[in-house]
Amino acid sequence: MKKRGLNDEDLALWRKVTDRTERLDLKSLFRAEIDAPHSTAPAIRRAQAALSGKGSGMPRKAPTSVSPAFADPLGPASVQMDKKAFTKLKRGKIKPEGKIDLHGMTLDQAHPVLNRYILNAHRSGKRLVLVVTGKGKRRDEGGPIPVRYGVLRHQVLHWLNAPPLSSVVMQVSQAHVSHGADGAYYVYLRRHR
Repeated sequence: MKKRGLNDEDLALWRKVTDRTERLDLKSLFRAEIDAPHSTAPAIRRAQAALSGKGSGMPRKAPTSVSPAFADPLGPASVQMDKKAFTKLKRGKIKPEGKIDLHGMTLDQAHPVLNRYILNAHRSGKRLVLVVTGKGKRRDEGGPIPVRYGVLRHQVLHWLNAPPLSSVVMQVSQAHVSHGADGAYYVYLRRHR
């Protein structure tokens, strides 16, 4: 690819930019390093070299993520039920025996309703129920704290994996498209003893 030169329009624009700017004096920017006593100047250079990865012979590490890593409760490694039944479940071939819809509820309303429904379903001998949470509303008021999309959808996973429900829930899986996909979960319950 051949480099093209600047045309007259580009040169005129560049001259306007350079006429309005001032040259940066680098010595005044780094005055603290220049004025530092001789004993600390090598220490500053060593610290800068360590931060840049130069001189150590080791590659510079990539910055770590500040967000904590949470275990994915729906991951493939967390399958507790029979693999064949789980495959059928993921394909939407097993019909849920019960369904609860938490649409429109707040967290305070949904928690006791979910607890009561799951425990009653377990007592009555049901093995597979569908919990519909909805996908959540996309709303961000633009405040300094970001609002999580689908708060109820995420919170239901925590409730299902915490007492008292964790003692009766064997498996939680995202629902098939025919049953609600992202806005619903299959909850596979343990056998009632």
